[in-house]
Amino acid sequence: MSATSSKLKNPNDSVMNQRVIKLAWPIFLQLLLGISLGYVDTIMLSNYNETAVGAIGNANQVLGFLTLAFNIISSATGIIVSQYLGAGKKEKMNMIYTVALSFNLVLSIVISFVVFIFSRNLLEAMQVPAAMLDESDMYMRIVGGTIFTQALINAFNSIFASNGKTVFGMIIGLGMNIINICGNALLLYGPLQVLGLGASGAAVSTCGSRVIAVIASVIYFYTVIKGKFSLKYLRPFPYDVLKSLLKLGIPTAGENISYDCSQLFLQAFINTMGIVAINAKIYANMLSMFTYMIALAAANATQIIVGHSVGAHDYDFAYRRVLKTLRFGMIISISVAIVNWLISPFTLGLFTGDKAVIALGSSVMFIAIILEFGRTTNLVIINSMKAAGDVKFPTALAIFSMWLLSVGLGWLLGIYFGMGLTGIWIAMAADEIFRGVVVFIRWIKGGWRGKRVVLEDKTSPTETAEVTA
Repeated sequence: MSATSSKLKNPNDSVMNQRVIKLAWPIFLQLLLGISLGYVDTIMLSNYNETAVGAIGNANQVLGFLTLAFNIISSATGIIVSQYLGAGKKEKMNMIYTVALSFNLVLSIVISFVVFIFSRNLLEAMQVPAAMLDESDMYMRIVGGTIFTQALINAFNSIFASNGKTVFGMIIGLGMNIINICGNALLLYGPLQVLGLGASGAAVSTCGSRVIAVIASVIYFYTVIKGKFSLKYLRPFPYDVLKSLLKLGIPTAGENISYDCSQLFLQAFINTMGIVAINAKIYANMLSMFTYMIALAAANATQIIVGHSVGAHDYDFAYRRVLKTLRFGMIISISVAIVNWLISPFTLGLFTGDKAVIALGSSVMFIAIILEFGRTTNLVIINSMKAAGDVKFPTALAIFSMWLLSVGLGWLLGIYFGMGLTGIWIAMAADEIFRGVVVFIRWIKGGWRGKRVVLEDKTSPTETAEVTA
């Protein structure tokens, strides 16, 4: 099928032709809201009980790592839904929705059960102080025991975004924050504070916000997306769909796990450099987060468009779209990074009065300008490669580069040559730039083409009846 004819026949051409910024700005706000949701409990508990703050911090470390498991399917769901919609195979969508949601639900329920039963054992293995063990255990049992709700929210958000409905994900994030803040206010400082729930009260608020978000997502799924979730789509079980989900999701999850582990190594290096380096790293990460989220939002929006265009066999459209986004994203990211560096003496001063921390943090923010050249390229192109079904190459490249350059070079410069935090940041920049150059070359040469995951199989009797109806 030619690119031209596929575009004419593509019923979801409107998604392909949407401007990246129209899809990206709700994603950006959703990312901001997601981060704030994680900080709300900590901030509101900081004036209530310092022990409770530590309890939540330890519990969230465990929960954050466990959520990587069900993100395997959530990330892959978005890619497959985009490609099938782009290919015009709407008769397959309900089967894909059902398999993705079912697998995510079953897997997350198992994880919830494990967390609920072995919560205390996991926290003891982390050497959580005895003073905060009970509160941390109760928080993790409540939040972790209902973690399947977050799995469903992630899966639904992937489905909505792939249908071009990124605004609703932002609304969900905003609603969850409002509900969580109101719940914390009632349970920690309001009329329900007499219950003395502490960290448990924050957990109840978090769970309540997620349950309401799931209900809202289900309603939106049926009424706006016009999707269906039914066990009839699992008989006979569509192993080909599950195989595609795992084929796309597992490499991505492996990359995320590898990244988290490499960051733990880097943090261990930084921990040997003293309190100035530790604090400068924390503040520099906070200041860089805004730039990162701008690039990530643009990358995720482009991923949706690329998935649709690859599904429609329009590889040339995807090629041009990515390069256009990369140019725009690079200008914005580098500009923000430069401003970040110029005002860093002032912004860092808002967090600390230590001149050594401010000086070190400012030098790191200068290196971050160079780092953004690579990171923006990586986010835009790698997300688009994955949207095209090219997941193994960027995953293998990322694992190789992050351990050789970020960790290996980081140790060499930061520890062996005594460059400290500056050496670590140079190594991270080298990692991002190396990967950025490699994936840019692969995108130009077209190594990602022809990896479309849409199955050209015959329509099943069930689907035929549905289409006819």
